[in-house]
Amino acid sequence: MNPACLAASYDYCRITTASLARNFYFGIRVLPKPKRDALCAVYAFMRRSDDYSDEDDAPARAGVDDKPALMAQWRATLAAALSGDAAAFELAGEADVLVPAFRDAVDRYRIPHAHFHELIDGVEMDLTINSYETFDELYRYCYRVASIVGLVCIHVFGFSDEKARQLAEWNGIAFQLTNILRDVREDAERGRVYLPLEDLRRFGFADTKAFVREGIAQGSRDRRFVELMQFEANRARNYYEQAKPLLGLIDADSRAALWAMTTIYRELLERIVASNYDVVTQRVSLPKAQKLVVLATAWWKRDRIEWPQA
Repeated sequence: MNPACLAASYDYCRITTASLARNFYFGIRVLPKPKRDALCAVYAFMRRSDDYSDEDDAPARAGVDDKPALMAQWRATLAAALSGDAAAFELAGEADVLVPAFRDAVDRYRIPHAHFHELIDGVEMDLTINSYETFDELYRYCYRVASIVGLVCIHVFGFSDEKARQLAEWNGIAFQLTNILRDVREDAERGRVYLPLEDLRRFGFADTKAFVREGIAQGSRDRRFVELMQFEANRARNYYEQAKPLLGLIDADSRAALWAMTTIYRELLERIVASNYDVVTQRVSLPKAQKLVVLATAWWKRDRIEWPQA
């Protein structure tokens, strides 16, 4: 691979991750540079996949008719990239700058190729599915779009105990449930309700339309809404707790990064709880100053703390 091309690709991926990854980027900043660069490369791929699924003008920009065609083209690009085919560097007639770094990172850290195909399976679900009947169905979606990210990350972090795979899966579920709670209003505006229908009914909402009309559109956050959100927040907390031993199963030079990412997401969840689940009239987020405190603590912990073993 051309060194200049590879360097330019990694530069692009670093810039993309720093500008768009928000919570994720704060965590990976404490990684050794090769691992940090690798995660920037895989993030750039994952972000592109998500953008192709979400952005209405994405097909036109890529010169195809619709999103299914665009996702099929992106799958072909992925397959070519992972096989080393030079065609991977072309998407809709333009050189795709993220591909060299992505392919290099996948090869360097021996990341299973199936993970990336499954991620695309997950973002494609948003093209046809607007709600989920049961938590088991939602879990499948969360696994594909978030647990897969965790499974990719642990290959870059380094691990030797196979238990790390299950723990990374649970950590991803916790992260995605946190995102779902934070984004309830924005998702509803896109016509999506990720909270399971079985849970909506349990707390007094007849269906997703009733939930949007009575729980979101009015901005009233009545008792039903608060109790539903509390139920889902406790579910996320349980997954965070189950995933805790993962910290002791990855390589020592990666533990501060995982600690930082998990701390940021857990604190985001607690801010949602502390707001009495006011995710309707505002977008709850972690202030940059608080993230910087987490980052500074992670830097301090990286070289001084005896991390617990699972």
